[in-house]
Amino acid sequence: MGKKEEEEVIRIAKKIDKMAQKKNGAGALDLLKELRSIPMTLELLQSTRIGMSVNAIRKQSTDEEVTSLAKSLIKSWKKLLDEPGAGDKASEEKRKEQSTPVVSPSQGSPEAKEESSSSSNSSSKSEPSEVASNTLINTFPRAPSTSDSIRIKCREMLASALQTGDDYIAIGADCDELGAQIEECIFQEFKNTDMKYKNRVRSRISNLKDMKNPNLRRTVLCGSVTPERMAKMTAEEMASDELKEMRKNLTKEAVRDHQMATTGGTQTDLFTCGKCKGKSCTYTQVQTRSADEPMTTFVFCNECGNRWKFC
Repeated sequence: MGKKEEEEVIRIAKKIDKMAQKKNGAGALDLLKELRSIPMTLELLQSTRIGMSVNAIRKQSTDEEVTSLAKSLIKSWKKLLDEPGAGDKASEEKRKEQSTPVVSPSQGSPEAKEESSSSSNSSSKSEPSEVASNTLINTFPRAPSTSDSIRIKCREMLASALQTGDDYIAIGADCDELGAQIEECIFQEFKNTDMKYKNRVRSRISNLKDMKNPNLRRTVLCGSVTPERMAKMTAEEMASDELKEMRKNLTKEAVRDHQMATTGGTQTDLFTCGKCKGKSCTYTQVQTRSADEPMTTFVFCNECGNRWKFC
């Protein structure tokens, strides 16, 4: 992948993104024609995420020629996964995965083992171009099929959540298969489709669809987070970086206030608690503002635990 081609694709992507945001597709056709003349590679698609930009302008544009060319480009880029080079990378990833096998709950069942075995036999007989499809998830055993209507619906909703934001186009992931794998791991844990199972599925869908937390969805699509791991992650683990930082700061503040009120204060009977009217209090003075401003006094009632402050 040449540096020049990458810079050119990034430049075009920025222009297309601006057009999509302003809902003004004037000039989009010329940019798409430029893209058509650039030799595209899988690495270039993933590094520039041009697929998301083209798909966005496809949805916004009312020009049939723009829509048609955008569809044609996206379709041709998806075929990159079927090229021999992509197949070689998939085989290399599979060899690495076999040296450090990933164990999922679905592997414990006889059906899953049989499916995995037949899948590996068929892949060894097929050509690299046939193995190339689903490059990013073929290191995991395919999820067994199910006839349960509830499970099928859950798999569809998980796949839809993974398609939020169109990252899957640039990454080239099979959302239907990933959704089925996540659902299979959840089902293997609960062994039924009761309320616990449904709540677990709902929490995965909610977090994957969160537009403020795209990193979670991308890590699942890229394979950095395995379907088994995604099925068991806690709410704290799935939270966005912004929310994690907010929770961390709130915890620090709560601990600091508690320690200040209970261990670092001075006993006094000069204050009267507004709740219990008791006078057994502890107070601490802290310089929370500029040096020329008076100190802030934090008061803790030793009888009812009420806290208040004043300057």
